Amino acid sequence: MRLVVSTAICVCIGAATAVAEDRTGWPDSFTVGTASQGGTYFAYGSGWANLVADELGISGGGEVTGGPMQNMALVHTGDAAFGMTTMGPAAESLGGSNPIAPGVQMTNACAMFPMYQTPFSVTALESSGIAAIEDIPAGAKIGFGPAGSTSDTYFPRMMETLGVDFERRNGGWSDLGGQLQDGLIDVIAFAAGVPVPAVSQLEVQTDVNIIEFTEAERDKILGEYPVSPFTINADTYTTLKADARSVSMWNFAIANCALPESFVYAVVNVVMSDHDRMMSIHRAARSTVPANWDKNQVMKWHPGAAKWFNENGGASIPAEMIHSGS
Repeated sequence: MRLVVSTAICVCIGAATAVAEDRTGWPDSFTVGTASQGGTYFAYGSGWANLVADELGISGGGEVTGGPMQNMALVHTGDAAFGMTTMGPAAESLGGSNPIAPGVQMTNACAMFPMYQTPFSVTALESSGIAAIEDIPAGAKIGFGPAGSTSDTYFPRMMETLGVDFERRNGGWSDLGGQLQDGLIDVIAFAAGVPVPAVSQLEVQTDVNIIEFTEAERDKILGEYPVSPFTINADTYTTLKADARSVSMWNFAIANCALPESFVYAVVNVVMSDHDRMMSIHRAARSTVPANWDKNQVMKWHPGAAKWFNENGGASIPAEMIHSGS
């Protein structure tokens, strides 16, 4: 049974410039598991899927899913060739704690390339008077993104750690943005690469507050969760007048471990060798560079990806961190 939330999006057929690799065992088409429309995963994932399809001359595209947890499941089972995940959900999935299939250790999903850091950020309407975490009233309706997403997995726990009393709401980022604007929810707690398309759209339509953590709040979260300090630069959104304090979690593209080594090598080569085009897809791709290979301390690498980074990216991925197929 397929675990896909919606249907494949944006199929692209490559031009006649396909590379003359040994294509033994290559699939005729592929999909990349992303997340909901209006979020960074969808924009970024559909973009690199189309780039790969175009350069390699294979039909492929992004697919709407429930996000990192579901992508781990889809890639593990082979229902999607590729996907995107964050390190927290990856670790939980490898350990058998993925809520989609409790007890299943999803070891057939392999690391492919570093994407970017996912900052955790909070947005409310300016008219709400909510300008800080401590301003969120008891019982506030907070949208945490799609069920099972990185945001939905970690942000409710973070809010509880910070003493916020709330009612939980789920949905796609675009849908939650509309609900915020219509007054149906009070706050959106985003975990997505910045700029988040839904926030950028809200800024055009209404006045919003993008809420940072205080130093004390950030320190408390850093002590409890697998996140790192992060700063949302002031130029990320027109609303921001100064850099905003946040925390983040690294994202990686993943591949089904059984895919041919030459195929994954070629896919990684396309993405990592065209940084300018990746930046044109989404600004979060500024971190999609070979030097960030070492941000994966959780997953085994796909042999094709490891070969590319060891040969071209200045990496030294040890053999015990490369999937052996045994």
